[in-house]
Amino acid sequence: MSELRKDPITGRWVILAAERGVRPSDFQTVTSVQTGGYCPFCPGNEEATPHEILSFRAPGSAPDEPGWSVRVVPNRFPALHVEGGFDREGVGLYDRMNGVGAHEVIVETWRHDATLADLHLRELVEVFWAWRERIVDLEGDGRLEYVVIFKNHGAEAGATLEHEHSQLVALPFVPRALEEEIAGAARHFAQHERCVFCDIVRQERRDGVRMVFENDRFVVLCPWASRTPFQTWILPRSHRSHFETIQRDELRSLAEAVQTTLRKIDRALESPAYNVLLHTMPMRAPASASYHWRLEVAPALTRIGGFEWATGHFINPTPPEEAAAFLRGLAHEEAR
Repeated sequence: MSELRKDPITGRWVILAAERGVRPSDFQTVTSVQTGGYCPFCPGNEEATPHEILSFRAPGSAPDEPGWSVRVVPNRFPALHVEGGFDREGVGLYDRMNGVGAHEVIVETWRHDATLADLHLRELVEVFWAWRERIVDLEGDGRLEYVVIFKNHGAEAGATLEHEHSQLVALPFVPRALEEEIAGAARHFAQHERCVFCDIVRQERRDGVRMVFENDRFVVLCPWASRTPFQTWILPRSHRSHFETIQRDELRSLAEAVQTTLRKIDRALESPAYNVLLHTMPMRAPASASYHWRLEVAPALTRIGGFEWATGHFINPTPPEEAAAFLRGLAHEEAR
Protein backbone atom coordinates (compact mmCIF):
# COMPACT_ATOMS: atom_id res chain seq x y z
CA MET A 1 0.00 0.00 0.00
CA SER A 2 1.35 3.42 -0.89
CA GLU A 3 1.58 6.14 1.74
CA LEU A 4 1.03 9.89 1.86
CA ARG A 5 3.37 11.98 4.02
CA LYS A 6 2.97 15.70 4.64
CA ASP A 7 6.02 17.95 4.62
CA PRO A 8 5.78 19.71 8.02
CA ILE A 9 7.37 22.88 6.62
CA THR A 10 5.58 23.46 3.29
CA GLY A 11 2.39 21.48 3.93
CA ARG A 12 2.78 19.62 0.63
CA TRP A 13 1.88 15.94 0.48
CA VAL A 14 4.38 13.43 -0.95
CA ILE A 15 3.28 10.04 -2.30
CA LEU A 16 5.56 7.16 -1.31
CA ALA A 17 4.76 4.38 -3.79
CA ALA A 18 7.19 1.57 -3.01
CA GLU A 19 5.66 -0.75 -5.61
CA ARG A 20 6.75 1.58 -8.41
CA GLY A 21 10.48 1.41 -7.59
CA VAL A 22 11.92 -1.16 -5.21
CA ARG A 23 15.66 -1.50 -5.94
CA PRO A 24 18.40 1.04 -6.70
CA SER A 25 18.65 -0.46 -10.21
CA ASP A 26 15.07 0.70 -10.85
CA PHE A 27 16.31 4.30 -10.95
CA GLN A 28 18.45 4.01 -14.06
CA THR A 29 17.91 6.93 -16.45
CA VAL A 30 15.29 6.14 -19.09
CA THR A 31 16.68 7.17 -22.47
CA SER A 32 14.11 5.52 -24.74
CA VAL A 33 10.58 4.17 -24.60
CA GLN A 34 9.84 0.47 -25.00
CA THR A 35 9.38 -0.22 -28.71
CA GLY A 36 8.71 -3.38 -30.65
CA GLY A 37 7.82 -6.73 -29.16
CA TYR A 38 4.84 -7.32 -26.90
CA CYS A 39 2.65 -4.29 -26.14
CA PRO A 40 0.08 -4.56 -23.30
CA PHE A 41 -2.02 -1.78 -24.85
CA CYS A 42 -2.49 -3.30 -28.30
CA PRO A 43 -5.76 -5.04 -29.31
CA GLY A 44 -5.57 -8.75 -28.58
CA ASN A 45 -3.45 -8.21 -25.47
CA GLU A 46 -6.23 -7.04 -23.18
CA GLU A 47 -5.38 -9.80 -20.68
CA ALA A 48 -2.16 -7.90 -19.88
CA THR A 49 -4.10 -5.08 -18.19
CA PRO A 50 -6.59 -5.05 -15.32
CA HIS A 51 -10.26 -5.17 -16.31
CA GLU A 52 -11.34 -2.06 -18.18
CA ILE A 53 -13.24 0.69 -16.38
CA LEU A 54 -14.52 2.40 -19.53
CA SER A 55 -14.24 1.79 -23.26
CA PHE A 56 -15.70 3.07 -26.49
CA ARG A 57 -16.34 0.07 -28.70
CA ALA A 58 -17.69 -1.19 -31.97
CA PRO A 59 -21.25 -2.59 -31.66
CA GLY A 60 -21.22 -6.21 -30.55
CA SER A 61 -17.70 -6.22 -29.10
CA ALA A 62 -17.28 -7.37 -25.50
CA PRO A 63 -15.41 -5.74 -22.59
CA ASP A 64 -11.73 -6.70 -22.30
CA GLU A 65 -11.74 -7.89 -25.91
CA PRO A 66 -10.66 -6.25 -29.19
CA GLY A 67 -13.04 -3.85 -30.91
CA TRP A 68 -12.37 -0.73 -28.81
CA SER A 69 -11.20 2.70 -29.93
CA VAL A 70 -10.41 4.19 -26.47
CA ARG A 71 -9.92 2.06 -23.37
CA VAL A 72 -9.49 3.05 -19.69
CA VAL A 73 -7.93 0.59 -17.23
CA PRO A 74 -6.45 0.78 -13.72
CA ASN A 75 -2.70 1.26 -13.69
CA ARG A 76 -0.98 -2.05 -12.94
CA PHE A 77 1.57 -0.22 -10.78
CA PRO A 78 -0.57 2.46 -9.13
CA ALA A 79 0.77 5.38 -7.14
CA LEU A 80 -2.51 5.38 -5.15
CA HIS A 81 -5.07 2.65 -4.41
CA VAL A 82 -8.87 2.82 -4.41
CA GLU A 83 -9.19 0.25 -1.62
CA GLY A 84 -9.07 0.97 2.09
CA GLY A 85 -9.36 3.94 4.37
CA PHE A 86 -7.04 6.83 5.15
CA ASP A 87 -6.02 5.73 8.68
CA ARG A 88 -4.65 9.21 9.33
CA GLU A 89 -2.15 9.40 12.17
CA GLY A 90 0.54 11.54 13.66
CA VAL A 91 4.07 10.20 13.92
CA GLY A 92 5.60 12.64 16.36
CA LEU A 93 5.44 16.00 14.59
CA TYR A 94 4.76 14.32 11.23
CA ASP A 95 1.44 13.48 9.53
CA ARG A 96 0.75 10.47 7.36
CA MET A 97 -2.15 8.55 5.82
CA ASN A 98 -2.66 5.63 3.52
CA GLY A 99 -2.28 6.29 -0.19
CA VAL A 100 -5.97 6.24 -1.03
CA GLY A 101 -6.92 7.50 -4.49
CA ALA A 102 -7.10 6.21 -8.04
CA HIS A 103 -4.55 5.75 -10.81
CA GLU A 104 -5.82 4.95 -14.29
CA VAL A 105 -4.46 4.69 -17.83
CA ILE A 106 -6.39 6.03 -20.83
CA VAL A 107 -5.24 4.09 -23.92
CA GLU A 108 -5.95 6.74 -26.54
CA THR A 109 -6.02 4.63 -29.69
CA TRP A 110 -5.91 1.01 -30.77
CA ARG A 111 -3.19 1.89 -33.29
CA HIS A 112 0.24 1.19 -31.81
CA ASP A 113 2.22 3.67 -33.87
CA ALA A 114 -0.25 6.61 -33.97
CA THR A 115 0.33 9.82 -32.01
CA LEU A 116 -2.28 12.37 -30.97
CA ALA A 117 -1.13 14.49 -33.90
CA ASP A 118 -1.96 11.58 -36.24
CA LEU A 119 -5.46 10.81 -35.01
CA HIS A 120 -8.65 11.82 -36.77
CA LEU A 121 -10.54 14.54 -34.93
CA ARG A 122 -13.34 12.11 -34.12
CA GLU A 123 -10.77 9.90 -32.36
CA LEU A 124 -9.42 12.83 -30.35
CA VAL A 125 -12.97 13.74 -29.38
CA GLU A 126 -13.36 10.28 -27.85
CA VAL A 127 -10.12 10.69 -25.87
CA PHE A 128 -11.27 13.95 -24.29
CA TRP A 129 -14.78 12.57 -23.69
CA ALA A 130 -13.17 9.65 -21.82
CA TRP A 131 -11.28 12.18 -19.65
CA ARG A 132 -14.56 13.92 -18.90
CA GLU A 133 -16.43 10.70 -18.16
CA ARG A 134 -13.81 9.51 -15.69
CA ILE A 135 -13.80 12.81 -13.78
CA VAL A 136 -17.59 12.77 -13.54
CA ASP A 137 -17.55 9.17 -12.26
CA LEU A 138 -14.83 9.80 -9.67
CA GLU A 139 -16.69 12.82 -8.33
CA GLY A 140 -18.99 10.30 -6.67
CA ASP A 141 -16.18 9.16 -4.34
CA GLY A 142 -16.28 11.62 -1.45
CA ARG A 143 -12.77 10.64 -0.36
CA LEU A 144 -11.26 12.24 -3.46
CA GLU A 145 -10.67 15.98 -3.95
CA TYR A 146 -8.87 16.48 -7.25
CA VAL A 147 -8.21 14.65 -10.51
CA VAL A 148 -4.90 15.16 -12.30
CA ILE A 149 -4.87 14.13 -15.98
CA PHE A 150 -1.57 14.22 -17.80
CA LYS A 151 0.22 12.75 -20.79
CA ASN A 152 3.91 11.86 -21.08
CA HIS A 153 4.97 11.52 -24.72
CA GLY A 154 8.55 10.39 -25.28
CA ALA A 155 11.24 9.21 -22.87
CA GLU A 156 12.45 12.70 -21.98
CA ALA A 157 8.90 13.54 -20.86
CA GLY A 158 8.61 10.44 -18.66
CA ALA A 159 7.02 7.87 -20.99
CA THR A 160 8.15 4.25 -20.80
CA LEU A 161 5.72 2.71 -23.32
CA GLU A 162 5.45 3.73 -26.97
CA HIS A 163 1.70 3.13 -27.36
CA GLU A 164 -0.09 6.46 -26.90
CA HIS A 165 -1.79 6.86 -23.54
CA SER A 166 -2.54 9.42 -20.87
CA GLN A 167 -2.89 8.92 -17.14
CA LEU A 168 -5.36 9.97 -14.45
CA VAL A 169 -4.50 10.26 -10.76
CA ALA A 170 -7.31 11.08 -8.33
CA LEU A 171 -5.98 12.66 -5.13
CA PRO A 172 -7.47 12.93 -1.63
CA PHE A 173 -6.18 16.51 -1.43
CA VAL A 174 -5.91 19.60 -3.63
CA PRO A 175 -2.34 20.15 -4.89
CA ARG A 176 -0.63 23.21 -3.42
CA ALA A 177 0.23 24.51 -6.91
CA LEU A 178 -3.47 24.56 -7.83
CA GLU A 179 -4.39 26.25 -4.54
CA GLU A 180 -1.89 28.99 -5.40
CA GLU A 181 -3.39 29.39 -8.90
CA ILE A 182 -6.92 29.60 -7.52
CA ALA A 183 -5.87 32.11 -4.86
CA GLY A 184 -4.06 34.28 -7.42
CA ALA A 185 -7.07 34.24 -9.72
CA ALA A 186 -9.33 35.14 -6.79
CA ARG A 187 -7.14 38.15 -5.92
CA HIS A 188 -7.38 39.43 -9.50
CA PHE A 189 -11.15 38.97 -9.44
CA ALA A 190 -11.48 40.79 -6.10
CA GLN A 191 -9.58 43.78 -7.50
CA HIS A 192 -10.98 43.91 -11.06
CA GLU A 193 -14.22 41.87 -10.93
CA ARG A 194 -12.97 39.92 -13.94
CA CYS A 195 -11.44 36.50 -14.52
CA VAL A 196 -7.67 36.88 -15.04
CA PHE A 197 -7.68 34.10 -17.64
CA CYS A 198 -10.45 35.81 -19.60
CA ASP A 199 -8.36 39.01 -19.44
CA ILE A 200 -5.36 37.07 -20.76
CA VAL A 201 -7.41 35.68 -23.65
CA ARG A 202 -8.72 39.16 -24.55
CA GLN A 203 -5.30 40.82 -24.40
CA GLU A 204 -3.48 38.08 -26.29
CA ARG A 205 -6.11 38.04 -29.04
CA ARG A 206 -5.82 41.83 -29.31
CA ASP A 207 -2.01 42.00 -29.25
CA GLY A 208 -1.39 38.86 -31.27
CA VAL A 209 2.31 38.52 -30.45
CA ARG A 210 1.95 35.41 -28.30
CA MET A 211 -1.00 33.88 -30.16
CA VAL A 212 -0.44 30.61 -32.00
CA PHE A 213 -3.92 29.58 -33.20
CA GLU A 214 -7.60 30.09 -32.52
CA ASN A 215 -10.88 28.66 -33.70
CA ASP A 216 -14.50 29.33 -32.80
CA ARG A 217 -14.18 28.10 -29.20
CA PHE A 218 -10.50 27.89 -28.17
CA VAL A 219 -7.29 29.89 -28.28
CA VAL A 220 -3.72 28.63 -28.26
CA LEU A 221 -1.03 30.94 -26.92
CA CYS A 222 2.43 30.98 -25.39
CA PRO A 223 1.95 32.43 -21.88
CA TRP A 224 3.59 35.74 -20.94
CA ALA A 225 5.74 34.12 -18.22
CA SER A 226 6.42 30.82 -19.98
CA ARG A 227 8.45 28.57 -17.70
CA THR A 228 9.95 26.49 -20.52
CA PRO A 229 10.60 26.96 -24.27
CA PHE A 230 7.51 26.60 -26.48
CA GLN A 231 5.16 26.11 -23.52
CA THR A 232 1.60 26.62 -24.79
CA TRP A 233 -1.81 27.04 -23.21
CA ILE A 234 -5.10 25.98 -24.79
CA LEU A 235 -8.02 27.88 -23.22
CA PRO A 236 -11.75 28.09 -23.89
CA ARG A 237 -12.68 31.49 -25.29
CA SER A 238 -15.78 31.59 -23.07
CA HIS A 239 -15.43 31.36 -19.31
CA ARG A 240 -15.57 27.87 -17.81
CA SER A 241 -13.97 26.79 -14.52
CA HIS A 242 -14.43 23.00 -14.70
CA PHE A 243 -13.23 20.85 -17.60
CA GLU A 244 -15.91 18.24 -16.93
CA THR A 245 -18.66 20.73 -17.83
CA ILE A 246 -17.51 20.62 -21.46
CA GLN A 247 -20.26 19.71 -23.90
CA ARG A 248 -19.98 17.12 -26.63
CA ASP A 249 -20.39 19.74 -29.37
CA GLU A 250 -17.35 21.66 -28.02
CA LEU A 251 -15.00 18.72 -28.25
CA ARG A 252 -14.30 18.92 -31.97
CA SER A 253 -13.01 22.48 -31.56
CA LEU A 254 -10.85 21.38 -28.62
CA ALA A 255 -9.52 18.44 -30.63
CA GLU A 256 -8.68 20.77 -33.53
CA ALA A 257 -6.83 23.18 -31.21
CA VAL A 258 -4.83 20.37 -29.56
CA GLN A 259 -4.00 18.63 -32.82
CA THR A 260 -2.96 21.88 -34.51
CA THR A 261 -0.70 22.71 -31.55
CA LEU A 262 0.97 19.30 -31.53
CA ARG A 263 1.49 19.28 -35.30
CA LYS A 264 3.10 22.72 -35.19
CA ILE A 265 5.35 21.66 -32.29
CA ASP A 266 6.29 18.47 -34.14
CA ARG A 267 7.25 20.47 -37.24
CA ALA A 268 9.05 23.22 -35.36
CA LEU A 269 11.05 20.99 -33.03
CA GLU A 270 11.32 17.74 -35.02
CA SER A 271 8.81 15.72 -33.00
CA PRO A 272 10.04 16.34 -29.45
CA ALA A 273 8.95 14.63 -26.28
CA TYR A 274 6.26 16.61 -24.48
CA ASN A 275 3.83 16.66 -21.59
CA VAL A 276 0.14 17.55 -21.77
CA LEU A 277 -1.43 18.70 -18.47
CA LEU A 278 -5.01 19.51 -17.52
CA HIS A 279 -5.59 22.41 -15.12
CA THR A 280 -9.13 22.47 -13.70
CA MET A 281 -11.03 23.18 -10.48
CA PRO A 282 -11.28 20.60 -7.68
CA MET A 283 -14.11 18.10 -7.92
CA ARG A 284 -17.44 19.15 -6.46
CA ALA A 285 -16.21 22.75 -6.02
CA PRO A 286 -18.86 25.27 -7.12
CA ALA A 287 -18.47 27.00 -10.46
CA SER A 288 -15.85 29.74 -10.09
CA ALA A 289 -16.13 33.20 -11.64
CA SER A 290 -12.38 33.71 -11.20
CA TYR A 291 -10.80 30.43 -12.36
CA HIS A 292 -10.68 29.16 -15.96
CA TRP A 293 -9.67 25.62 -16.99
CA ARG A 294 -6.95 25.07 -19.58
CA LEU A 295 -4.67 22.49 -21.18
CA GLU A 296 -0.92 23.01 -21.11
CA VAL A 297 1.48 21.53 -23.65
CA ALA A 298 5.12 21.60 -22.56
CA PRO A 299 7.83 20.22 -24.90
CA ALA A 300 10.61 18.52 -22.91
CA LEU A 301 13.44 20.71 -24.16
CA THR A 302 15.14 21.66 -20.89
CA ARG A 303 15.80 19.86 -17.63
CA ILE A 304 15.05 21.01 -14.11
CA GLY A 305 18.39 21.83 -12.50
CA GLY A 306 19.78 23.16 -9.27
CA PHE A 307 18.42 26.69 -9.67
CA GLU A 308 14.88 25.45 -10.23
CA TRP A 309 15.06 23.01 -7.32
CA ALA A 310 16.54 25.65 -5.04
CA THR A 311 14.10 28.45 -5.85
CA GLY A 312 11.00 27.00 -7.50
CA HIS A 313 11.60 29.50 -10.33
CA PHE A 314 12.49 28.70 -13.93
CA ILE A 315 15.01 30.02 -16.45
CA ASN A 316 13.55 29.99 -19.98
CA PRO A 317 16.05 30.64 -22.83
CA THR A 318 13.30 31.18 -25.46
CA PRO A 319 10.97 34.19 -25.06
CA PRO A 320 7.33 33.27 -25.63
CA GLU A 321 7.01 35.96 -28.32
CA GLU A 322 9.68 34.19 -30.40
CA ALA A 323 8.18 30.75 -29.80
CA ALA A 324 4.68 31.92 -30.72
CA ALA A 325 5.89 33.71 -33.86
CA PHE A 326 7.71 30.61 -35.01
CA LEU A 327 4.72 28.32 -34.39
CA ARG A 328 2.27 30.82 -35.87
CA GLY A 329 4.35 31.12 -39.01
CA LEU A 330 4.15 27.42 -39.79
CA ALA A 331 1.53 26.56 -42.38
CA HIS A 332 -1.69 25.32 -40.79
CA GLU A 333 -2.38 21.74 -41.78
CA GLU A 334 -6.09 21.05 -41.87
CA ALA A 335 -7.24 18.72 -39.12
CA ARG A 336 -9.07 15.62 -40.23
